[in-house]
Amino acid sequence: MASLSLFIFVTLAILVILFVNPTFSTSRRALEHKKVQTGFRVTLKHVDSGKNLTKFERIQRGMKRGQLRLQRLSAATTASSDAAQVEAPIHAGTGEFLMNLAIGTPPESFSAILDTGSDLIWTQCKPCTQCYDQPTPIFDPKKSSSFSKLSCNSQLCSALPASTCASDGCEYIYQYGDYSVTQGILASETFTFGDKVSIPNVGFGCGSDNEGDGFSQGSGLVGLGRGPLSLVSQLEEPKFSYCLTSIDDSKTSSLFLGSLASVNSTQKKSITTTTLTKNPSQPSFYYLSLEGISVGGTRLDIDKSTFEVQDDGSGGLIIDSGTTLTYIDGHAFDALKKEFIAQTKLPVDTSGSSGLDLCFTSPSDTSDVEVPKLIFHFNGGDLDLPAENYVVIDSSSGLLCLALGSSGNSGMSIFGNIQQQNYLVIHDLAKETLSFIPKQCDEL
Repeated sequence: MASLSLFIFVTLAILVILFVNPTFSTSRRALEHKKVQTGFRVTLKHVDSGKNLTKFERIQRGMKRGQLRLQRLSAATTASSDAAQVEAPIHAGTGEFLMNLAIGTPPESFSAILDTGSDLIWTQCKPCTQCYDQPTPIFDPKKSSSFSKLSCNSQLCSALPASTCASDGCEYIYQYGDYSVTQGILASETFTFGDKVSIPNVGFGCGSDNEGDGFSQGSGLVGLGRGPLSLVSQLEEPKFSYCLTSIDDSKTSSLFLGSLASVNSTQKKSITTTTLTKNPSQPSFYYLSLEGISVGGTRLDIDKSTFEVQDDGSGGLIIDSGTTLTYIDGHAFDALKKEFIAQTKLPVDTSGSSGLDLCFTSPSDTSDVEVPKLIFHFNGGDLDLPAENYVVIDSSSGLLCLALGSSGNSGMSIFGNIQQQNYLVIHDLAKETLSFIPKQCDEL
């Protein structure tokens, strides 16, 4: 009888927990639901999409933007080694791809610049002290039921490179390499991506004072850097990948976040994986472990330390979706250029009309033209690029050009998006690795 009474008591207690106070069961389901929702896909559109441009013209336009971005990135590392010269740490800013998303409840759609060279997610907010013209209406936080300001003692506020504590919460200032700047209140909101996937409590900058060139392509910026403020770091599974279509392709590219960025077993046979290294003075950037470069069958005589991060924070090779061409250290590029000329049986163009560092006079029929292989030797594997990822032909001018350039004496090298096209590029922040898998990105 005593055991029966105990059984009835335990049963009633469980029923009370489940029905009278269902917090335990529903919170667990909510947590599981949120975890599922952190895997999603977003369409990316190139900033020159929809314009009547040839592949060569797109590369030239991207090259001009890329040179400015190279200056910004170089300024970022220079500023980090001499922080006293600037009021706030400097980040990359701008980019080559736009992503569509929505903010708030109810959701308001806007397009933002995708930037793997910075962390902060931000959009312009009302009321504006200084705002630029943007393609969509400026976000009004008063009209969203899910908007919330973050306190000064929040983790994300502590992660800001420069902030002040005001009466209404955590105020931020975020500066970019061309001295463009966004300032405002750090807040949290519900963001909606891709196929209506909503992620609550995403920390972002609600910018009321936003000044500078390059922002007007979108209504804000989504940082995908390695720091805690970035979108990928705020997800439960800190991993993302993208697949960029050819620069002359009218089709869109794709960004995969969280669980959808993973690699299945059938893809692992053709994968090239290298370690991500760190630069304490620039923790947002994705530095790669490049050990050398080969042109054809010749390994270039480049000191291994050329692509290593130096003690003062300079140097290193970063991978960047927002820079069109690959730029390598000046001495390394001179060696590459010399070897490429020696192995390419075409006359060198000396007019400089293309703006690229190395061009050849191309015959009208390019079907028989052979160009040497270009291989990047990473710690962990070699990346043997297809010719279309480093050579561009312009039939109108009769030029065949190398889609790489010199970064001069800046010491920094950048692995650009032309070299990444038609690869699934996987950034795994937990394992600190980066992987390349050959893909036909317009078929994903």
